[in-house]
Amino acid sequence: MDIEELQTFVEVADAGGISSAAIRLGVSKSIVSRRLARLEAELGIQLLARTTRGAALTEAGTTFREHAARVCAEIDLAKETMLPSGALGGRLRIAAPLSFGPTHFAPMLAEMARRHPQLQIQTCYSDRFVDLIAEGYDCAIRVGYLPDSNLIARGIGPIFTKLVASPDYIKAHGEPESPQALVNHEALMQATETWQFMDGNKVISVRPQGRFKADNGVALVAAARAGLGVAYLPDCLTYEHVISGALVPIMTRFPPPPAGAYVVRPPGPHPARKIQALAELLIESFGQSPHFAKPVSV
Repeated sequence: MDIEELQTFVEVADAGGISSAAIRLGVSKSIVSRRLARLEAELGIQLLARTTRGAALTEAGTTFREHAARVCAEIDLAKETMLPSGALGGRLRIAAPLSFGPTHFAPMLAEMARRHPQLQIQTCYSDRFVDLIAEGYDCAIRVGYLPDSNLIARGIGPIFTKLVASPDYIKAHGEPESPQALVNHEALMQATETWQFMDGNKVISVRPQGRFKADNGVALVAAARAGLGVAYLPDCLTYEHVISGALVPIMTRFPPPPAGAYVVRPPGPHPARKIQALAELLIESFGQSPHFAKPVSV
């Protein structure tokens, strides 16, 4: 039984279709289909029911998937143990934020690839909330405030945030003096979120309103620079604009509580060595970055 066929079957089962699995594996759909056909022919059972929406596991396929996944995991572990001490191999699929992932995290991931030439790194940059298990990612880099979940998180460093607006907006609308005053201002938001501020040791939560929304932090920076409203954004996106004077920190008496950056992975007793190595490199690089290491002030 070919290990590639087993891995392909597990990817199709987890992705819910041949097309998605082909993208994950980096091969054509025809190759995926041929591997599945050979596996089913060898076993003499149908593992997947093809539908117009994708591929669904049969009863036999559901049972076999659990065994196949364990075999693939054991093979990956065996391959790791065959490598020289400290070397990493195989594939590492990472989900990272689009807003500043390509500018701030991509150099760290490039360094990871440089240190481990036998490791294949595939990174998807998106600001949407990626389902690691359903979409087959090994881990994700996430920033902000982590919601409760069954994922296992390791902190890699703090993220500092400011409330900012352009000088033109402040001139036209004034500056809010307290979190409660934000109801009188246009908020630039990613969705319908809650903003938090510190009043001494007390956390104040507000639900701002606004007509401009975007699912990307860089787009919200552009809107703030254009004078469309106030934005609640991390320093690593706004520091250049604050230093240049294009954006001004406002309501500084009530700073947002520090958030964080994390490596999160699906539940399991022990993380893969490559995920451990990624987290350690990010922690090392994070502390050296002037944009992450401390609040940016002017």
